Amino acid sequence: MKLGLNGKNVIITGGSAGIGYACAKGLISEGANLIIVGRDKEKLGNASTSLKEIAQGNQIFTISQDLTDSIAAERIAKKAILKLGKIDILINNAGSARAGSFWKLTDQHFIDAWNLKLLGYIRMIKEVGSHMKDQGHGRILNIIGTGGKTPSPTFLPGGTANAALLNFTKGISNELAESGIRINSISPGVTATDRAEHLAKQKAEVKGITFEEQIEIDTASNPLGRMVEPEEIASMALLLVSDLISSITGADIVIDNGKQPGF
Repeated sequence: MKLGLNGKNVIITGGSAGIGYACAKGLISEGANLIIVGRDKEKLGNASTSLKEIAQGNQIFTISQDLTDSIAAERIAKKAILKLGKIDILINNAGSARAGSFWKLTDQHFIDAWNLKLLGYIRMIKEVGSHMKDQGHGRILNIIGTGGKTPSPTFLPGGTANAALLNFTKGISNELAESGIRINSISPGVTATDRAEHLAKQKAEVKGITFEEQIEIDTASNPLGRMVEPEEIASMALLLVSDLISSITGADIVIDNGKQPGF
């Protein structure tokens, strides 16, 4: 399929690893220009080097910012416009949250998760979206997570942030549509990334089981009996930010090997 992404300018937060990096690779292959955002300068550098090896004249820039900083999104948007002139696509992917027993989690664990992911996404949409409104077009994709619809007692900081983002994405979609901007989200299930391994270790600690036992539980509980691959999320991401299905907005696509029990 021809996705029509050649020459598009894209910002990806959390783009140096996992799902974000898989999206970056897919977009580079389609001819897009990229700005990948992350906190770790070394990881950003490594990601940029790897992406440049497969680039075919694409522009690739990195921006090191911490999205828990309330003005980081403003800095990112300004730098992106300065480097690329305009932004066609925003993929929000930066987020982390502590897994653990509710009774041992503090207020700060919740605040940290909400500040990075929920407010981080909202701030990026406000800053980049304002430029998209001036342009009269744009595509925004939020990588959220199935915890927003199917909460887990051991992942409540992340689950509550995800639930709020599902609400926000749907709630803002009609207003953005008036300016030619489409916004959608993907909710991945357990995905084969370093982040998933980190969460599995935290969950195993809560349950008093080994990391290997938790991984087995995560995979066995999926009807397809495996984890989701980051490249699968990236394939759907590229479809949603393209204009191949230009009438879809305000939607959430679940990719979880069939684990989610409801709609």
